[in-house]
Amino acid sequence: MQKIIKGLLFILFILPASTFADDLKNSILSMRERAEVRNALLKDRFQTVLPQIMKRNNMDMWIIIAREYNEDPVIRTMLPATWLNARRRTILVINDPGNEQPLETYAIARYDVGEIFKKAWDPEAQPNQYEALNDLIKTKNPKTIGINKSEFFAQTDGITATELELFKAVLSKKNIRRIVSAEKVAIGWLETRSDKEMKYYPKICRIAHDIIKEGFSANVITPGVTTTDDVVWWYRERIRDLNLVTWFHPSVDIQRADNKNFDFLEAFSKAKPENVIRPGDLLHVDFGITYLSLNTDTQQHAYVLMPGESRTPDYLNKAFSIGNRLQDILTDQFKTGRTGNEMLLTALQQAKEEEINPQIYTHPIGYYGHGSGPTIGMWDKQEGVPVNGDYPLFPNTAYSIELNAKVNIAAWDKEVAIMLEEDAFFDGEKCEYIDPRQTEMIVIDWETDK
Repeated sequence: MQKIIKGLLFILFILPASTFADDLKNSILSMRERAEVRNALLKDRFQTVLPQIMKRNNMDMWIIIAREYNEDPVIRTMLPATWLNARRRTILVINDPGNEQPLETYAIARYDVGEIFKKAWDPEAQPNQYEALNDLIKTKNPKTIGINKSEFFAQTDGITATELELFKAVLSKKNIRRIVSAEKVAIGWLETRSDKEMKYYPKICRIAHDIIKEGFSANVITPGVTTTDDVVWWYRERIRDLNLVTWFHPSVDIQRADNKNFDFLEAFSKAKPENVIRPGDLLHVDFGITYLSLNTDTQQHAYVLMPGESRTPDYLNKAFSIGNRLQDILTDQFKTGRTGNEMLLTALQQAKEEEINPQIYTHPIGYYGHGSGPTIGMWDKQEGVPVNGDYPLFPNTAYSIELNAKVNIAAWDKEVAIMLEEDAFFDGEKCEYIDPRQTEMIVIDWETDK
């Protein structure tokens, strides 16, 4: 009986939120409109982003090979919006003819791949798809032939052993020697955001922030009844209701005035579903959405008012400001050419000099939530991250500024972790938040806002 009552209460919590946020839902593009925007952004990227990436890395030809349902992570970012997967074997070829001429884009396929890649295979004249690719290579005679092969950057390691074997089987010894890893080209493609993309990204981040606020409200949370797992699933349902998707399952966790110490792993991966939210709780959410092929990754805090309270206690506000200060310390380290490890270690040193207890684990974001580019710490690698942390910072790249500051709360006789994550953009001069970051806790006034 109690389970039935609880289920009915949860349904009631969900219903007001749908009405509460009609403006948000109405602001989101239809699927057809999204396809038009995505295709336009992709076309622009091939004109404004990829040419400079190819030149920067002296890459004459870049070949991307994938089969349906076994897609290279890069090819997923190059398919038109109506292609949900590769088809049969899809081979894309990007050739730089030099002399400042536009890139040439071909599909070794039976048909064009969207508006960008033009068909360059006639199966009736040449039945073997790989021989058709070889014919194109011989015609263009590139000095370097890039393929997506990498030991350390997963998203740039998309060619399978089978496809690489079949590819090499048709090449001359001379052209086999010209094969190189396209790792840096692929990273550059994935990490670089275009001017046009950055006109949409603030709106995407704003949507994510708005959804978080909806969930952290008296419309969803009733202390003594609602569990953290209820809120997590409310977020999942709300994302679906808005015709969006998430790239990871959200998490909601609690810190409160008890004798339990903060546990990093529990906060993100082992939260107990039966955790009932109470007045006086400090809530934390980790949340992200995917929209227009771009991702968000956000962590924010909320405070559940105690009876008679009208605002967050000063000691929690002070703790939160320390988290904001740690963000500032890190974003001040962003300079073109610096490595992720250099930024990490300098930021940690400065934070400790300011008597902050820091932990930094910031990552690139864009086409993928955990994107390619310089890794700036990991939660279990505060001394630096080999290889991925040695990659340098380039302009026009985006990052999830993810970190925590542990602060002693005398009123609770324990340490709490202010865990923050906000998406930011580095334009080559400064690192700024794509949508304004959280600078004060969300207040859940369940007594008066219901």
